[in-house]
Amino acid sequence: MRIRFKPWARPELEASKFYIDEPELYKNKWKTLYKQEAPFHLELGCGKGSFIAQLASKNKQINYLAIDMVDAMLGLAKRNIEATYQEAHKSIDNVYLTRWDIERIGMILGKEDRVERIYINFCNPWPKGKHKKKRLTHRRQLAKYKEFLIDGGEIYFKTDDDELFADSFFYFQDEGFTIIKKTYDLENEENFWDNIQTEHEKMFMEQGIKIKAVIAKRKE
Repeated sequence: MRIRFKPWARPELEASKFYIDEPELYKNKWKTLYKQEAPFHLELGCGKGSFIAQLASKNKQINYLAIDMVDAMLGLAKRNIEATYQEAHKSIDNVYLTRWDIERIGMILGKEDRVERIYINFCNPWPKGKHKKKRLTHRRQLAKYKEFLIDGGEIYFKTDDDELFADSFFYFQDEGFTIIKKTYDLENEENFWDNIQTEHEKMFMEQGIKIKAVIAKRKE
């Protein structure tokens, strides 16, 4: 999603206590940043941050890292996190933001980071054949995630795109993941997961588009 340049975003991020400007320095030692020893979860492509803000504030017993590559998005994510935690009267000590190209994710996360869960919400479907390898669920990317996702670790994936959803099943299976749950209509699926709706999700639902979702587990 395109977003206008926001001149305030970079200065605010650099001044923030929960933004990491050089994530490559923390490969294999992300846990040293957090105040608590806890499960480590990751959101890839956090956008404006409404999802990670709600998720992290509701689950203070888990440590989170949210990644995007656009300063303007991360600036909005920072503000969303601050507002959500302030409203809940909680301190921001279990979530960090960082700017990075997810295609090079292996440069900032490693085996010792022991990621237990990855969230991928409404990523670019890259429908053209030559671009499909850019998909965040493509087998090429899944192979990179396996470098830091623990055995038995899970990927929570949501999309509005039918082709991407169907292709992702093959990607997961090819890379040794087991499909634990899947749905073609998340809104009407009871007890699928404790869903937090993103801005994209609400927009698609208003257009009558059904949300597809899957939980894929790395084989132990």
